[in-house]
Amino acid sequence: MKQSADRIRKHIVVTGLVQGVGFRYFTVTQARRLGVQGWVRNCLDGSVELEAQGSNDAVQALVKQLAVGPRWSEVSHVAVHDVPLIDEGTRTFGVRQ
Repeated sequence: MKQSADRIRKHIVVTGLVQGVGFRYFTVTQARRLGVQGWVRNCLDGSVELEAQGSNDAVQALVKQLAVGPRWSEVSHVAVHDVPLIDEGTRTFGVRQ
């Protein structure tokens, strides 16, 4: 599926102190609150990776929340890249291993 004016999908990598501080749970909570679909997972290099799909406003709001992170995190960088939309059906936002 192609990007559209109202629906977008982003691949996001968050670096800093983002593992062991509830970052994935925080991300799932924020994404579901915003109605964003996708997934999040920890990476071996200590970063957190995710893909988020939804309305432009909702995904941008999620990116802003990721830059702040949960209470005990220290976000140093948020890299955001466009990726093609996919058919998520009715799937919600979840954690991948």
